[in-house]
Amino acid sequence: MQSIKPYLIAIFMLLASILTLNSANASDRYGHQKVVYHINYDDIKKQSSTLRNIQNHINAVGADNLDLRVVLHGNGLSLLLKPEALKNVPKFKAANATLEMAQKIDQLKMQGVTFNVCANTVKGRKVDVDRDLYDAKKSDIVPSGVAELAYLQSQGFLYLRP
Repeated sequence: MQSIKPYLIAIFMLLASILTLNSANASDRYGHQKVVYHINYDDIKKQSSTLRNIQNHINAVGADNLDLRVVLHGNGLSLLLKPEALKNVPKFKAANATLEMAQKIDQLKMQGVTFNVCANTVKGRKVDVDRDLYDAKKSDIVPSGVAELAYLQSQGFLYLRP
């Protein structure tokens, strides 16, 4: 019986090292990434799917290995638009910052994802950032959504538009 114990310990150590290698391989495979996701559509199902893609991206690469931004402009701002804000900003057809979407946004923000909002859309559609948008601050506003996308790409961010 005692001769089996060393074999069991060896097998356990081998399995532990294989599992460690697999998790290290994911980090080695993807390395550090800089990615910008572009949202300019108001379809809540598509927006929800995009947030799920972002979470899957974080799960695969690791939050510590990822600098991830979401740039919203035009109809995409509906992702952060509170449902009660539609009466204030009639230029939007949808206001998708429901409780479920807010929870998804919060979860992503806790993992380091930043959401940038186009100032041109805010001004052109008369959006009050504090009143109408879910968890948006003045510091989240960028001068132009499309210019921000180009700027981030020039800084080495990969562009994704699911």
